[in-house]
Amino acid sequence: MAAIVTTPRPRRRALASAWRKYKWPYLFISPFYISFLIFGLFPLLAALYLGFHSWDGMSAPHWVGLRNYVRLLTVDQFFLQSLANTFILGVMCLVPKLVLALLVAVAINSGLLRGKTLYQVLYFLPIVTSPVAVAIVFLTIFGQRTGILNYVLAGVGLQPVRWLVEPWTIKPAITLLIVWHEVGWYMVIYLAGLQSIPQDIYDAASVDGANGWRRLLHITLPMLAPVILFTVVVDIIGELQVFAEPFVLVGPSGGPDRQGLTMAMYLFQNAFVGMKMGYAAAQAYVMFAIIAFLSLLNIKVFGRSGTR
Repeated sequence: MAAIVTTPRPRRRALASAWRKYKWPYLFISPFYISFLIFGLFPLLAALYLGFHSWDGMSAPHWVGLRNYVRLLTVDQFFLQSLANTFILGVMCLVPKLVLALLVAVAINSGLLRGKTLYQVLYFLPIVTSPVAVAIVFLTIFGQRTGILNYVLAGVGLQPVRWLVEPWTIKPAITLLIVWHEVGWYMVIYLAGLQSIPQDIYDAASVDGANGWRRLLHITLPMLAPVILFTVVVDIIGELQVFAEPFVLVGPSGGPDRQGLTMAMYLFQNAFVGMKMGYAAAQAYVMFAIIAFLSLLNIKVFGRSGTR
């Protein structure tokens, strides 16, 4: 028995040998893992813990069990409205954004436009601009009296529209802002995907008599399916967390009838205005569950159809 205790175990010797051999690489990459533990994993676990508590940020947390989640999904009409607003805005932004980005990418890649670099820079420039700065610019565009958009409408004989005052125009205004701001990002992704398709396939299709439309439908889109799936999933994740654009355009309350209130804005209200940290933590995990479910659903449905 004494021999067993004093003899080092083989696994322990192997770990010690690996540490002596790779200690410097481990030390060099350790800042990433330390920062992830502090700023990534710890907040996730803390939010999970607070979701089952009532906490105002100052006093000790009070255990409430599933009460936050039950109230959020059944009683809280503001959250349900913010959920509906977020889904509607997501659909209104996703379709035109991705379609426009794909069309622009196809036009640039096909050689129909001269000065490809200039077009790429012009379309990508908005995405590197701060969303807050873009929203402030769009505030002037949507202005009722001095807005550029109403000036154009008056020039063609139409009445001015109160874009950020009328409930039915708030979502189109936010959609225009988000589409303009983000279409360049997806254009670059699609352009990279298009340039990875071998030119020999297009040449063979041209020899067989396929025109541009047939090449687009039967070659470009099928081979671009994984990239399209990626952009759809990424855009869904982004749209379900949209915050800065509607926050600046219509204010933290969401504007008239709360038509611009999103889930992220409502989470901000609960956490930093109402000081309901536990309730906001529960809402954050509900948002996470919705995003994860929709992302997995898209991967399962569209990923399967894209492999056929």
